[in-house]
Amino acid sequence: MTSEPASAEPADLAARAAEKHVVVVGGGIGGLIAARECAKVGMRVTVLEAADELGGAIRRVELDGVVIDAGAESYATRGGVVRALVDELGLTDRVVAPRPGGAWVAGVPGVGAAPLPVGGILGIPANPFQEDVRRILGWSGVWRAYLDRVRPPLTIGHQLSLGRLVASRMGDKVRDRLVAPVTTGVYSASPDDVDTDVAAPGLNAALTRVGSLSGAVQALRQDAASRTAGPAGAAKAPGAAVEGLAGGMIGLVDALAADVRGLGVEVRTGARVRTVRRADDTWTVDVELPVPDIAAGPADPSADAVDAADAVDAVDELEELVADAVVVATSESVARALLAGVVPALVSADAVVSPEIEIVTLLLDAPELDAAPRGTGVLTVPGSHTAKALTHSTAKWAWVREAAGARHIVRVSFGSQGEPAATANLDDDAATDLARSEAATMLGVPLRPESVVASHRGRFVQSQPASIIGSGERRAAARAAVQAVPGLAAVGAWLAGTGLAQVVPDAREEADRLRRALLWE
Repeated sequence: MTSEPASAEPADLAARAAEKHVVVVGGGIGGLIAARECAKVGMRVTVLEAADELGGAIRRVELDGVVIDAGAESYATRGGVVRALVDELGLTDRVVAPRPGGAWVAGVPGVGAAPLPVGGILGIPANPFQEDVRRILGWSGVWRAYLDRVRPPLTIGHQLSLGRLVASRMGDKVRDRLVAPVTTGVYSASPDDVDTDVAAPGLNAALTRVGSLSGAVQALRQDAASRTAGPAGAAKAPGAAVEGLAGGMIGLVDALAADVRGLGVEVRTGARVRTVRRADDTWTVDVELPVPDIAAGPADPSADAVDAADAVDAVDELEELVADAVVVATSESVARALLAGVVPALVSADAVVSPEIEIVTLLLDAPELDAAPRGTGVLTVPGSHTAKALTHSTAKWAWVREAAGARHIVRVSFGSQGEPAATANLDDDAATDLARSEAATMLGVPLRPESVVASHRGRFVQSQPASIIGSGERRAAARAAVQAVPGLAAVGAWLAGTGLAQVVPDAREEADRLRRALLWE
């Protein structure tokens, strides 16, 4: 608990805030939000980003003159927190919804590819006899799924694992052909590792109440529809689950960066933090200084050239920044390394190996894709393809279609929990060719090597989603260890859960906790 100081007049608080210096390590969305919240009350804030550009998992790439997202391409609309931020930053007129078209699932035994059934939750169907469900399951799978409706209520219990719940109630085919493609594509995880209550809140309770899993899915969807019913009482379909920004999600990063700079925040890119230390109430952040570019020679022709020995010494030259508080807004592995000497509990705790994802973006001259043969994207049955998912960006987003002209853009994703990306050990040319080959198979059209106009390969470490079993307890323990150290906060997907809808409010709450402690204690 913090206690309110004797003097709490606005002028006194403003003066106190102006004396505080907060260093934010990491310039992704979480770091920029934390910096913004601290700067709002007048604190001096410095943001240090190791990369040359801000954004973290939000990145841009230019392919033959077309600028598009290379990382996150949208945000979840749940809670409205990200949309509120977008509105605050004056980006409302750039908000776009994905085009209709639906996703497909590929690699279905005996079927190949088929549209992903509508009307389910995480792939669990409300009606196993629905034609698009039967097409994927076959009659044997349909009748096995129907047993869920007639099983005795006494067999119903609370099941933590989504995969085990689905298999026990509706059979392996529903789990493997419908649910697994969704959890692998969305969470990079097997359905057996997904926590039912986190991924599908209310499903277990509805199952107990209704008596069947398919009935529970139907009940939850009806509840969602009734909450969006119009004034006349007619139920409306729930709104789109995601939104994007015309021009790319990087627009959110650019707007946030401009906003924090307008608040007086110093933003430094190419600034790699080596160590974070604390002595008494003072923090010291050691920042690696840039190494002189010997090959290019001195910028000033009259200056003396820097020899190789001097350059080696320059690598170890550090700048010390002194601060009253530090916010670590990096990936989990970097955060644990930086805080090893400050939060020993983070070192002793078991760290989960986060999946390394690779996304290969292809700009294609392929008229065969004009008809969007597989909708807006394709998920795969685990084990059936090398890639786990594909997004047909020019079919999904109108602004991308306009930017690409007569060409097409697809994003092919590789890698999941416990399964390294198949492209990991390939060079860029080989990775591009594998992505092209996978795209052709998943989309059901021939794509020749010469169809590839340009490509980009991006590597990402995906933080463990909040929906993974045990993730909540791990994150709570890590957060408690960080919060036990005065003047320290940590934000980002490894603590908040993946997705901007979780990262943004979490970063705000952590920044608010930190600034209250700095001003009131």
